[in-house]
Amino acid sequence: MTTSIERDVLHLLRDLRRRLGGDVSLEAIARRAGWSAFHLHRAFRRVARETPKQYTLRVRLAGAAARLAATRDTVLRVALAAGFSSHEVFTRAFRRRYGCSPAAYRAVALAGATSAQRARHVELVDSIAPCVSLYRMSSESARNAVMPMLEIARKEIAAQPMLFVRRRCSRAELAQTIGLCLGAAFGHAQKTGAAVAGYPFVRYAAMGAGLLTIEGGCPIAAPAAGDGEVEAGTLQGGSVVVAMHAGAYDQLPATYAEMERWMETQGYRAAGAPWESYVTDPGEYPEAADWRTEVHWPIAGA
Repeated sequence: MTTSIERDVLHLLRDLRRRLGGDVSLEAIARRAGWSAFHLHRAFRRVARETPKQYTLRVRLAGAAARLAATRDTVLRVALAAGFSSHEVFTRAFRRRYGCSPAAYRAVALAGATSAQRARHVELVDSIAPCVSLYRMSSESARNAVMPMLEIARKEIAAQPMLFVRRRCSRAELAQTIGLCLGAAFGHAQKTGAAVAGYPFVRYAAMGAGLLTIEGGCPIAAPAAGDGEVEAGTLQGGSVVVAMHAGAYDQLPATYAEMERWMETQGYRAAGAPWESYVTDPGEYPEAADWRTEVHWPIAGA
């Protein structure tokens, strides 16, 4: 639940992601936040599930990998823009994370992608990487909030290749499990050089009284192989009901209920597992009222 400390960390993340090319040492972050280094480290790790050092290194490398794949900038220019002090320091860090040199990665990443897909990949990586573990976090502001007016419509969509991780969890474990699934799927997409093509999503494959079976992942521009717990698949195409949810994630059950009522009045029936795509991320939009989630539900009938 977003306490005042958690909201402060979300605001800090927004500031930090805009300073990744500069001094992001613990001391510098704490000084800008007006906190002690000890307090910041503890609060940051609790909310982001990483230390500030782990977070900044991961996000810097994610952005650098996207630019290596999508642009013709030199490796040195990419390294310096990401905040690394030299080609050598960048190459060592890159090899530890991605298992190959920046040049070798560039040679195979985004193979066959169009210029538009490459530009979209960079845009999405910049949006997703800083907050991949934060989607679906709870918000105390949802307690007294009124569900906003929803946009609901029937649409026809194309099937979409995806990488995803399937897990079972309780409702209390949902936010943490989603973070783990999205982190693994997104990380695999980046490591293998697959072009990210859409917002992170969670599909509810099965919903029981006690446990949920979820599939958390990311759409990709072309089919790619999975590895281990990361599977390759396809998001269902065809007729869907789409609703734009505005506000805290805790209110999403009310949106699903409204969609069910709308489908009934229109003569539609559910024809597949629904999924939700996280259009905004909490680190760029720290206030829950600004969060946007697009819900898709496959339908038949009428």
